[in-house]
Amino acid sequence: MDLFSSQQAPHEDSENQNSQNSPLSPEAAAHSKELVNRIRKRFSQGLVGQDQLRESLIVTLVAGGHILIESVPGLAKTTAAKILASCVSGTFKRIQCTPDLMPADLMGTQIFDFGSQKMITQVGPINANIVLLDEINRSSAKTQSAMLEAMAEGATTIGGERIALPDPFMVIATQNPIEEEGTYTLPEAQMDRFTMKTVMTYPSSQQEVDMLTLLSGQTSDVPSAESDPDNTLSLSDIAYLRQCSRKVHVSDAIKDYIVDIVTTSRGAGSRPINGLATLVRLGASPRASIALMRVAQAQALLTGRDYVIPEDVKAYAHDVLRHRILMTFEALADGVTSDQIIDSIIETVPVP
Repeated sequence: MDLFSSQQAPHEDSENQNSQNSPLSPEAAAHSKELVNRIRKRFSQGLVGQDQLRESLIVTLVAGGHILIESVPGLAKTTAAKILASCVSGTFKRIQCTPDLMPADLMGTQIFDFGSQKMITQVGPINANIVLLDEINRSSAKTQSAMLEAMAEGATTIGGERIALPDPFMVIATQNPIEEEGTYTLPEAQMDRFTMKTVMTYPSSQQEVDMLTLLSGQTSDVPSAESDPDNTLSLSDIAYLRQCSRKVHVSDAIKDYIVDIVTTSRGAGSRPINGLATLVRLGASPRASIALMRVAQAQALLTGRDYVIPEDVKAYAHDVLRHRILMTFEALADGVTSDQIIDSIIETVPVP
């Protein structure tokens, strides 16, 4: 009987794996697009413009990653994160990062319960489906290390006890690039854990007028981020979107294209860029290839396709790579940015 049971388990695992690897059906693609359009409709009710930020947030959510948002104050970073959280019927926590924020304030701690005469675990605000880390670069290196564990492992450790984080789990971090006093540079290892880094720009004049029109009839200057039952997705809907995203077909040619882009940032690739070594100190890691593929799959799903095309890869190449390419001091002195390097890579690497 034991022998029979041991033979059954691999069979069941292979069935589950075949189910995950099965192609995406047209019905599933259409339903996924309908779910995503509900999120877009919710954004239109509380956020004017910033379409790139909206799409980056949705793609990151579907791809199962984390996102870092960089912009000057007042461009609705926090509002966008709150609206995304209101689209999901899960838990949401906002953490204002400061230099005195300790890992226990984020992860939780153990306290003594006099009633039971035992130590009990009190989980911290990081235990939520969507976590907003506002001004993450203001937290100390010790706290950032605790964040890295949560983002990398999907779990926290409190008093030697490993506690799994909710599923789905997504970190939305923001940082202000113009202030340096009281800030700490994020370690390269933590930057690499962010699937995407998006940089926000000022809205157009018309978009700013539309924003004033939206707020003119409200009692608060902050757009409402309350949940809308008609445009709220359940946690099972998010899991469904992520499952469908993984079923989007990625051809061998697209995989080669993704790897060629990433390896070119390291000075290799099918067409190496002359003089890149004087500008780039460290290229993107293999994790960038994984992130670029997952993001391209999510982007294809958002447009209703069951296969990835080169445009899906190009659409978010900058967001995926800009924080993973480290520039030399000479490049920084000359004002060369990682976005310019990525532009050169996209132009150089042959499109399949």
